[in-house]
Amino acid sequence: MTERIVIIGNGMAGSRLAGELHARGGDRKVTVLGAEPHRAYNRIMLSTLLTGRIREPDVELAEAAGQGVDLRTGVTVTAIDRAAGTVHTDDGDRLAYDQLVLATGSRAVVPPLPGLDGPELPERVVPFRTLDDCRRILAAADGARAALVLGGGLLGLEAARGLAARGLDVGVVHPVPYLMERQLDPAAAAVLAGTLAGLGVTTHLAVSATRVVADADGVRLDLADGRSLAADLLVLSCGVRPDTALARAAGLDVERGVLVDDRLRTSDPRISAIGDCAQHDGALTGLVAPAWAQARVVAQLLAGEDPGARYRPRPPVTRLKAAGIDLAAMGDPGDGGTGEELTFADPARGTYARLRIHDERLTAAILLGDNPAVGTVIQLFDRGQPVPADRRSLLLGRAFGAAAAPAATPALMPDAATVCQCNDVSKGALVGCWRSGARTVDAVVAATRAGTGCGGCRDAVAGIVGWLSEVDSVEVTR
Repeated sequence: MTERIVIIGNGMAGSRLAGELHARGGDRKVTVLGAEPHRAYNRIMLSTLLTGRIREPDVELAEAAGQGVDLRTGVTVTAIDRAAGTVHTDDGDRLAYDQLVLATGSRAVVPPLPGLDGPELPERVVPFRTLDDCRRILAAADGARAALVLGGGLLGLEAARGLAARGLDVGVVHPVPYLMERQLDPAAAAVLAGTLAGLGVTTHLAVSATRVVADADGVRLDLADGRSLAADLLVLSCGVRPDTALARAAGLDVERGVLVDDRLRTSDPRISAIGDCAQHDGALTGLVAPAWAQARVVAQLLAGEDPGARYRPRPPVTRLKAAGIDLAAMGDPGDGGTGEELTFADPARGTYARLRIHDERLTAAILLGDNPAVGTVIQLFDRGQPVPADRRSLLLGRAFGAAAAPAATPALMPDAATVCQCNDVSKGALVGCWRSGARTVDAVVAATRAGTGCGGCRDAVAGIVGWLSEVDSVEVTR
């Protein structure tokens, strides 16, 4: 009997799961229900779309297609009937399932401010979350001179930089005394604010918004310190909230997200949850790499490929994807912890580095600005490997000893080194793909998925492919 698997959500987690299941074959029918009318797209690349450096087709994700996969876009699930094993949709359909997977993602938080409390947001006020949001922002930015962004977190700064790259004067309003407080310390945030200022983004810190006034002529943001800021457009980037409405209405266990175990199962063993909506071991994800790792585990379990598969979260690494800014942060910058603390700051050059080392392992790091050691630092943190005896090579990105020097060419990079964090693709996998016949960057990317997440590793992938094209395959060292 054909197994019926229904996936609610066609975002980055749901579409990846469908692809993973399709690749494994078997006698099953996979139905994907996506509320958005679009094909699956890479939400992380929307900030790059804002800059104009890429077009909409460039953010589309490869989708599972063909026999055994039924993709329905523009369809909203209205209810889950666990007793009957069915889901109900807004077009009146009722689909039966043997296994159900929630990949409902999260929704943008709209702050409870006067002026934003109506049933719909004003035309010139747009959240930054979906492709439709991005389209509205671009439409409002066309011909605009100034924009405001409410929220100085990761997405807010990416939106601000994207609009500034289009020539707008951009102001960021953030209620916390420094930017990206979840990933940075105050010193790093101060250097980042200086870098942003040089790129046309002004920051207004430690001040809350009290009111929004928007009309056909523009938008005004009133602040708690008595100031008012005017612009043609206001972008809301005030965080996201897991979309748990369906799960809660169906009686599943929900806290901040839908509670799941190591197998990503909810309180109903026939229902799993992955991505932004899932809460595993008390934590939400919010990043693409863990969402895709969860999709892989669920696919292994549902396909019967590996009954022992379990989700084991890896320490997250945050990269700010904005032109002119190179930032990597990992670990908890606010945790004093124990061990060594090394810092270096050169605000005039937009450079800051901080490392925390305990028992010869990196437990936290912030690297802002041009630092050639960033790849090495991420590898050490991600794999828990011992740091070099001379820490200066990591802090300053310079080699002070042969043992401390980061790999200068791909030939010196070990095969185990992870090139693509989002998809967990190693240098060895790229070499193997090349040897199997993929001779271009696009072919290697298509075969390995490297570079299809945040896009931060595309240059590294291109560098490895370029290196491979210059050496005979039998001479590629391991």
